[in-house]
Amino acid sequence: MDSKTPDIDAPILFFDSGVGGLSVLAEAQKHLPKAPVIYVSDSAAFPYGTKSEKEIATRVPVLLGKLAERFHPRLITIACNTASTIALDSVRQVLDIPIVGTVPAVKPAAEMTKTGVIGLLGTEATVRQPYIDVLAQKFAKDAVLLRHGSAELAPAAEAMMRGEQVDAQIYARAMHGLLEQPRGDEIDIVILGCTHFPLIEKQLADHATTSVQFVHGGAGIARRIAYLTHGQKWPENALGGHFVTTGDLAGVKPYEKALAHYGLAQFSAL
Repeated sequence: MDSKTPDIDAPILFFDSGVGGLSVLAEAQKHLPKAPVIYVSDSAAFPYGTKSEKEIATRVPVLLGKLAERFHPRLITIACNTASTIALDSVRQVLDIPIVGTVPAVKPAAEMTKTGVIGLLGTEATVRQPYIDVLAQKFAKDAVLLRHGSAELAPAAEAMMRGEQVDAQIYARAMHGLLEQPRGDEIDIVILGCTHFPLIEKQLADHATTSVQFVHGGAGIARRIAYLTHGQKWPENALGGHFVTTGDLAGVKPYEKALAHYGLAQFSAL
């Protein structure tokens, strides 16, 4: 398929370790309501945030190569900060279609802060990446960027999307881990550096000990997708979305009610 003139039914593929990428999909659907969607959850390897760089760098390009061969997408969105900060360049080297990555929204946070102290809440893997230093130096060199990595929040978001009760102390520990650092009480902007986290933004806000504003990259990613697909043809009627898991298909059942809100009503296992 010629990536410049994709087939009218060619989908946009959204990829994440779980259902966090739904926060990006929701923004994209505002711009492209007729776009066919394939959403892929690498449930078999969830969560990425506690894995090593080597594991992610090895797995993601191979898996996305297989997905591209199977679904022939016009564009792939890696709707996962951890996968993007580690494997985005490698994926772009092996696939000859547009690839949109997801990185923490350091630039908009730096433009918004009044105190000059910004917080980054991410997975353990994301917050330790040198790429975060690059973003901070490029876009926030006059600000202080405090980071906290949580291994609990992405699983909590997954549990919430399954309709389960989540221990509120998980949200409290994450927020306190960020805001109780030296100068943490000066943070006025908190970057949600994992696509799972916008799904639980309200819960995080409830446990903030100071007044903070949250920011994430979903809207910017959606604008980038719309830009890269500008002028392309879409089906006259929206075809609905297809949810694909790398895990057991039975594991999708508890998510089906939540997935329906994003137009995802077809389910299959890879």
